[in-house]
Amino acid sequence: MRSLLHGQKKSWPSLANGYAALNQVRQREVTCNGFNVTLQFNPGRMTSTAARVDAESIKRRSCFLCVENLPPEQEGILWGEDFVILCNPAPIFDRHFTVAHLTHRPQIIGPFLWQFLSLARDISPEFSIFYNGPRCGASAPDHMHFQVCPTGLIPVEREALQPDRRSPVASSGKTGIFTLKDYGRETVLLEGSDSEVVGTMLVKFLQSLQAGAGTTEEPMVNILSSFSEPMWRLIIFPRKKHRPEAFFRTDESRILVSPAAVDMGGFIITPSEKDFTSLNAKTIEEIFSEVSPDHAIIHRVLETLS
Repeated sequence: MRSLLHGQKKSWPSLANGYAALNQVRQREVTCNGFNVTLQFNPGRMTSTAARVDAESIKRRSCFLCVENLPPEQEGILWGEDFVILCNPAPIFDRHFTVAHLTHRPQIIGPFLWQFLSLARDISPEFSIFYNGPRCGASAPDHMHFQVCPTGLIPVEREALQPDRRSPVASSGKTGIFTLKDYGRETVLLEGSDSEVVGTMLVKFLQSLQAGAGTTEEPMVNILSSFSEPMWRLIIFPRKKHRPEAFFRTDESRILVSPAAVDMGGFIITPSEKDFTSLNAKTIEEIFSEVSPDHAIIHRVLETLS
């Protein structure tokens, strides 16, 4: 993957420009009630953050992840039989990849859960993998894909290791489920060394979320996964809505924050300089609270697994 990125920076001008712009981004820390977040001012992410993801808009545009629509300069690495690893031309991190299915099919993790876990193992220990549900962060909800970033750069990956932050919920053999305390949004941690057990518990959790929401669609979730021999670690953010109300305002009070896995993990992308300079702890806490389900709902879901 390093070789792919190195070569693409030389042969694909749009990617080279994206990484040049990344070198100019600014970051600052915000201390919230019980947790910290990092804000990144990244104008290059405006297209993704403000993407229209309603069904009509999706229908009107060509899918930018379909192989036949990729730029001529874009190359990839085939992974398994169904996926290709691509360099992301609008990076958030110094190594940022998209792992797209070779065929055009909807974003849904269920049929590809085992590939998700296998890829997390294959790219470890250098990289983590994350999944944004079709209704809560995926800018291409019509095309199945994951994303890959360097391990440890998203704050929740570090904070999930803090013993006083973890609250045990259930266990099955060498697999455990925890929640994170005082984190401002509902966060579920699933750890285990047996991929079959880890995958089965994730399926049960998603099924319980779906039943609780009374829907036939995939429940709204963002999932971040890493592998450190011999253990998989999945960090799950259940969601109740995609974007906060402030995103849709039409005056100066509009806030262009569209939370997905990276943002929910404490690395908030702000393509607008106004938001980067003005966002404060209170507003961030309100955004997380607004897009995250109530604690009682997640507690009831987790009770079905204990």
